[in-house]
Amino acid sequence: MKTSDKILSEIEGVLSQIKEENLLGIATKLVDSKRIFVIGEGRSGFMGKSFAMRLMHLNANVFSVGETITPSIAEGDVLIAVSGSGTTKSVVWTAEKAKELNCHVIAVTTNPESPLAVASSDVLHIPAATKYRADGETQSVQPLGSLFDQSVHIVFDSICLIYSNLKEYGHNEAFSRHSNLE
Repeated sequence: MKTSDKILSEIEGVLSQIKEENLLGIATKLVDSKRIFVIGEGRSGFMGKSFAMRLMHLNANVFSVGETITPSIAEGDVLIAVSGSGTTKSVVWTAEKAKELNCHVIAVTTNPESPLAVASSDVLHIPAATKYRADGETQSVQPLGSLFDQSVHIVFDSICLIYSNLKEYGHNEAFSRHSNLE
C-alpha cells in the first residue's frame, strides 16, 4: 500500500465517524453569529487560521485570536477553539474567558472530556490520534498529531461548504474576496 493511501485510509476512518448533522449545526451557528473568532496553537492553529481565511472568503466577519488586528470578543460572538488533546493552556484559557463573556464556544478536539470541552458550549469530537497517543485514541502510522490536523482541515472545509450553501455565496463571490496583492 502506498504511503498516501495509508494516510487517506486513516483520514477516511476518522471522517466516517463524524455526523453530517453536527457539521450542519456548526455551520448554521456560524451563519447566525455576529462575529467568529478562531484559536489554536501549532499545526492546529494553522488549521484554524486556514478555516478563518476561507470563512473570510465566504464573507464571514471572522478573526484569528492573537493577531494584532483582532478586536475584543463579546456576547453574540462564536469562538472556535482547536486543540487535539483539549489541554492546550492558551486555548483552554481563551475558551473559558469567551464563555464568561457569554460567547458560544465550540471545542474541536479528540477528547470530549478535556478541560477545553468542559469550558465549551458545544464539542466537535474528532476521533483521531494526537501527539500524546492517549488510551482510546485512533491508531496512526503518522507522527505526532498529523491525523488530527488533517482531519480537522477537511472537517473545516466541509463546514465552509455547508456555510457557503446556507449563505448562497458561491465560488465567484468567494473569488472576489481572494487576495489580489499577490
